[in-house]
Amino acid sequence: MDIFLKVLLLIFSVGLIAVVLLQKGKSAGLSGAISGGAEHLFGKTKARGMELVLQRVTVGLAAGFFIMSILVAVLVD
Repeated sequence: MDIFLKVLLLIFSVGLIAVVLLQKGKSAGLSGAISGGAEHLFGKTKARGMELVLQRVTVGLAAGFFIMSILVAVLVD
């Protein structure tokens, strides 16, 4: 059980790293740092196609990674 949880955690972590690296940067520079958050907050830039898929996969893998990290910390001595 202990090895299985650690392998699953490793799969989630490598998958999360790969998906984050596949994503394209939303904004660059100081002007992007100032206005980029507001555009994302109010929904001016809507993700479509592959960006939306990568965003959803990232959220799923991040949630799985956090859950697996907690499980490994609690169950494995």
